[in-house]
Amino acid sequence: HLYSALACGMPPPPRAPKDFPDMLRLVWWNLDRSLDAGLVRACALAGAVSAAKAGATFIVDHHSSPRAARGSLAVIAEALDEVGLGHLLCLELSDRDGPAARDAGLRETGRHLAKRQGLVGLHASFTVSDSLLRRAVALARDHGTGLHVHVAEAPEDEEHCLRRHGRRVLERFSAAGALDCPKTLLAHGLHLDAAERRLLRESPAWLVQNPESNRHNGVGELDAAGLGERVLLGTDGMHGDMLASVRAAYHAGCAAGGMAPLDAYRRLRRAHDYLSSNGFAGDGPNNLVVLDYRPPTPFGPDNWAAHVVYGLGAAHVESVVSSGRLIVEERRLKTVDEDKVVAAARKEALRLWRRL
Repeated sequence: HLYSALACGMPPPPRAPKDFPDMLRLVWWNLDRSLDAGLVRACALAGAVSAAKAGATFIVDHHSSPRAARGSLAVIAEALDEVGLGHLLCLELSDRDGPAARDAGLRETGRHLAKRQGLVGLHASFTVSDSLLRRAVALARDHGTGLHVHVAEAPEDEEHCLRRHGRRVLERFSAAGALDCPKTLLAHGLHLDAAERRLLRESPAWLVQNPESNRHNGVGELDAAGLGERVLLGTDGMHGDMLASVRAAYHAGCAAGGMAPLDAYRRLRRAHDYLSSNGFAGDGPNNLVVLDYRPPTPFGPDNWAAHVVYGLGAAHVESVVSSGRLIVEERRLKTVDEDKVVAAARKEALRLWRRL
């Protein structure tokens, strides 16, 4: 969600959201409808600079700008190329803004996939009609890729699906063929029942845990027991710092009954497994993060994972090589003028906030 990069400190909604759907309506859908091409570029550059300085070399992004869909993925791709990050992009498809916005999103997705690697993005089930779901699955198959979709993030997603479609979210998606591809990413999955968890386990799809976002929205914690090995970590737009996400996943696991530091690290590592096993470019052996980490306690093969969750952070990222290109050196971007990026983002943020 690079599109939320200018949200920090933005004006509050007219009233406090009473639940998760209310937060979407009052905050995030208001924000994404306010974006234009200039704002999309400012978000992408600001988010990419922040992520690179936190040690990221690759971004998987789920974009939304329903009133500025045309060309949006190209704008984001060009910004990430400029910073020097690999990427796997999609545009959130939904029926919530009407058929014109839906069709514009489908066209933009098709244009992007004809030129670059990417996924077919969908918003949650409760804003996706059967017709759009079928078209999204067909589009993904036509381009040999998968879906990137939010599932069971909040109870309301499951409740709506049962009322409207007579089945639960993953049952609906499975029947449509959305789980058939090993490139498919399912975000959240907090409120899956036993049958859905079995469907996920038996499919080749991957699940993305977003612990900080889940806590922020008060929607629960992921119970990953029995889900298998295809669980990886994301941020859901909260930030670009994956080391922070490892720590958050570890704390969530401890609160749920216990987790080893190495298991938290493995969820970070599985992002690389997902990309490499599916043949996506930009996450090969020519990536390197140099950490300036001088711990006051011993560090070695038996305890390094504990240092990852208790000690390491973005402040220790000294240099970053992405696809053989030095993009961060001595904690400064080499590819773009980060001072100019930040200054431009502040101006664009004010323009966005006036719209809000």
